[in-house]
Amino acid sequence: MTLHSFQDGERFIASSTSLLQQAGITLTVGYDFDIYKEIIAAARPGHVLGMPFDPTLHEMTKENAFWIVGHNDKGDIMHTQAMRMLDLKGNTLAEHLRRSFIEFPPPGVDIDLQRSRYRAGPGAQRISGQVCYHGEFWVGTTPREFRNAGLSSVLGRYAFWQAIQHWNPDYIIAFMQNSVVFKGFPARHGYMHTEPGTLRWFLSGHDTPVEGFMSYMSSEDLRFILEMPLSDLAAQAA
Repeated sequence: MTLHSFQDGERFIASSTSLLQQAGITLTVGYDFDIYKEIIAAARPGHVLGMPFDPTLHEMTKENAFWIVGHNDKGDIMHTQAMRMLDLKGNTLAEHLRRSFIEFPPPGVDIDLQRSRYRAGPGAQRISGQVCYHGEFWVGTTPREFRNAGLSSVLGRYAFWQAIQHWNPDYIIAFMQNSVVFKGFPARHGYMHTEPGTLRWFLSGHDTPVEGFMSYMSSEDLRFILEMPLSDLAAQAA
């Protein structure tokens, strides 16, 4: 694993570490997704680990995936998220997802794949190279406290920084339900591009689909976001 660094990212991590310490939050980065699955089961009993990070479906190592878990000052798990490099096999993201979008369903529900579909937007048709998928984001325990401090924003950018340190990807992507996007989740995290109508999932026995956006960042976007003063990010998120 090759570690990359750049000055602005180093300033971000120094500032974010101070803010997290003040909030009593400790972050752990790990690579064993069997362990992550156990952590999820203990911290979020009603949550099913999503297919993109299921170790029974994908071979994930230090070279292509990591997870982040946060504990509060009482030792309770209050945060999770994960990232994984996608193997596009030289294709664009649009070409890749036309065949494999069924690997990114909402967790814990029965999907009618015959009626569900993926629609590639202009960004997906341009995206290629080293692409990282971002998911499993959750903040719990005392979410109001964390939102007021802008920590949800900081936690998302911490994952961006880790992705640069691990892989320096060309792009980071994420899929989000419409309801999440309309509440401003991509903006709080710093995602600079969103494409509507990307995913449409029909649940078995239901006629109303679950609609989703794709959010994405280029490597230039990532650096732009991490150059912003952390105080501005936290204030905007709060």
